[in-house]
Amino acid sequence: MINASDLRRGKVFQLDSVPCVVIDVSFQSPTARGGNTLVKTKYRNLLTGQVLNNAFKSGDRMDEADFARRKGQFLYASGDQGVFMDQENYEQYEISGDLYDEIKGYLLEGGEVTLGVFNDQVVTLEVPQTVELTVTETAPAIKNATATAQTKEAVLETGISIQVPGYLVEGEKIKVDTRECRFVSRA
Repeated sequence: MINASDLRRGKVFQLDSVPCVVIDVSFQSPTARGGNTLVKTKYRNLLTGQVLNNAFKSGDRMDEADFARRKGQFLYASGDQGVFMDQENYEQYEISGDLYDEIKGYLLEGGEVTLGVFNDQVVTLEVPQTVELTVTETAPAIKNATATAQTKEAVLETGISIQVPGYLVEGEKIKVDTRECRFVSRA
């Protein structure tokens, strides 16, 4: 059991038999004597993706979710789904829908992922904060650029398009921020 006062960002708890991850938490002290401290939380339902707000009393208890974060590997894409392997027990999962669609532009075969497993079912997929990808299509390098930074569109090996600096050419490896889908640096 978890006390509401122990909730922190990233903590997974079970509410009404559904796993939820805390996105934000704040504590509000009572103004009246004898009042309980309120724990205001913003959390995401891991099964539906719905974001909810709730206030708990500091003494409220909730169940700990049967949730584990495990190292995983992206094996290959099969149609509109991806096949992932748990590196601890070598079990394979076929994942499709929004869970896969959000990250497929950052995945190369053999790439690392973090699998969030609840009751032997993958409910979250996380990629590293930065990944290295190769530029496959872009306009020629811009010569005599002005003092202001100029960007151009580039298509990467996974098919996603991002804005890159004007000096990059096809075939270069770059680092991409997976949270904001933006260029970070040359690899």
